[in-house]
Amino acid sequence: MKAVIQRVSKASVSINQQEVGKIDQGFVILLGVHEKDTQEDVDYLVKKIVKMRIFEDEQGKMNCSIEQIQGQILSISQFTLLADTKKGNRPSFIAAARPESAIALYESFNKGIEENGIHVETGQFGADMAVSLVNDGPVTIVIDSQSK
Repeated sequence: MKAVIQRVSKASVSINQQEVGKIDQGFVILLGVHEKDTQEDVDYLVKKIVKMRIFEDEQGKMNCSIEQIQGQILSISQFTLLADTKKGNRPSFIAAARPESAIALYESFNKGIEENGIHVETGQFGADMAVSLVNDGPVTIVIDSQSK
């Protein structure tokens, strides 16, 4: 499972020009589910993300977690994070999980975040979405559960 985490001051997601999710300060998380991912990968990412200290404290140091600042998360499923670009110029997405298993793991990820007291907004799995955000910092972190 691969997550691209962007610290934001605000973000939203729209489908067919209709806003379906919106947050203020927090994270936009682009989440790609690999065909070999399991609940163990979900649990690893949830724990890592809710405790990650990349918000500034009173001294301006990145020392606070999303829990501490009472931030929110906009979670977007994005299979293209699993692109294999080794051959040619057309990426292969064969490593991405099939929708049947990817949806379950994506929903489990969002539920795990919410169980930690963090509000989660989402897009729609498989939809063509427009994501708008103001990257704060900018701060962008990539976590791959296969590299733990």
